[in-house]
Amino acid sequence: MPLRNLAWLVAVPAIIALGLAISYSAPAPDKDYRLVRQVVDVIAEVDANFYRELSDDERQQFVEDMINGGLRKLDPHSEYLNAEHLKRFETDAQGSFGGVGIVLTIDPETKFLKVDHPMPGTPAYDAGIIADDLIVKVGDKSTEGITVPDARKLITGEPDTSVTLTTRRAGRNPAEQQVTLKRAQVAQHPVSGVRRRADDPQKWEWFADKPGGIGYIRVSGFSELTTKEIKAAVEEIERDGGKAIVLDLRENPGGLLSEAVSVSDLFLTEGKIVSTRDRRSKERTFEAKKDGTMFLPAEQKPIAVLVNDGSASASEIVAAALQDNKRAVVIGERSFGKGSVQKLLRLPGDPPSAVKLTTETYWRPSGANIDRIRASKDAPDQWGVRPDIEVPTTKEDKLRAEVEQLKRQWVAGKPDVVGPKPPAAPNPKGIDGKPIVDDSKPYTDQPLNKALEVLRNKLRGVGTAPAPARRLPERVLG
Repeated sequence: MPLRNLAWLVAVPAIIALGLAISYSAPAPDKDYRLVRQVVDVIAEVDANFYRELSDDERQQFVEDMINGGLRKLDPHSEYLNAEHLKRFETDAQGSFGGVGIVLTIDPETKFLKVDHPMPGTPAYDAGIIADDLIVKVGDKSTEGITVPDARKLITGEPDTSVTLTTRRAGRNPAEQQVTLKRAQVAQHPVSGVRRRADDPQKWEWFADKPGGIGYIRVSGFSELTTKEIKAAVEEIERDGGKAIVLDLRENPGGLLSEAVSVSDLFLTEGKIVSTRDRRSKERTFEAKKDGTMFLPAEQKPIAVLVNDGSASASEIVAAALQDNKRAVVIGERSFGKGSVQKLLRLPGDPPSAVKLTTETYWRPSGANIDRIRASKDAPDQWGVRPDIEVPTTKEDKLRAEVEQLKRQWVAGKPDVVGPKPPAAPNPKGIDGKPIVDDSKPYTDQPLNKALEVLRNKLRGVGTAPAPARRLPERVLG
């Protein structure tokens, strides 16, 4: 799908923005230049009178900060994208990038670049690069003291081009080795299962309860790959006898509007999915179609959707669509409440840049407004997606859940390189080199356990409709 036709939905500006349709900006009318003149005058005064001379990079950053300050005053999800940020935005929307497939970090002791883990099926993985390898050089440039963003710029590039890495494997072969890798189009897979399969780390175990026939699909974002990967996961779950599914949208900040609609449509035969409204109250409505619907009959194959306060925009569209159309029971915590759509307006000039501007709001099938900022005066507490069954979690629970998810994604390396029993996934460490959480105690995913309980009951014929919202006793750390 051409990027100019995309619509994007996300929650947090640091990740990107919500709802997106790309177009090109029209020339500004004369009256706008009077406003621009004021900006030019400010820049001129800074150039002439600031106590020190600004470099070209500082002047550029100053102007970008002025633009973003104004845009974010209008709306927290509108922003200016320079060439670097625009490229990153496009990469996230496509769900892939040109590179070698290494998750990078910095070794706190040596300050060299370090491999957190290779991504299965990528050039780095196939070449035998493994977790904890130090990358001491990229080409002829030392990585000592480098930042991860700067390292990423050196290692990524156009597919079919090459990059040479000098690595050091502590404890096994401390001697430096050079490996030249041909870059490929590396997919950032947004869909995962319970754990990687031991026999093939490129594949997932899709069952949270294999004897009970309950599948588990985690969705981390909505890129161009999401619908395709969910569809493949559902097909595998059904092929292996799956009778129910947990769709985990926790900590999912959103993504493409088109993907949110198509994912919802996978599980709905009819009904409204979502509608959008612009400043003139012009409405666009997206309806489910029977063709292509999966996991039927619905009354015999229940679905539970997990959400929390990190579930936003596109993930809220899916949760609300399945909840309002009585296709799924929603479990967890109230979602983020991000219900606006941004349009990406490309600006003329070189290097390329764009403005991401909020142009529409979106509304769930029931007609309720999801956006907490623009909540109706008539229904100020309407925002977000409220779970049918509420399962509160502590900050410690959420941090531990994030760590456990990182461990599920982690892979030491190619089995024939690291041996038949790869080391266990490490407890991720902070910038101080210390573990983020204490993982010595067993971890229990309470929302997931509740979802499994609800689905087991439904499969036994108990509770054919979503249960009323209720709270579990709050747990206190001590």
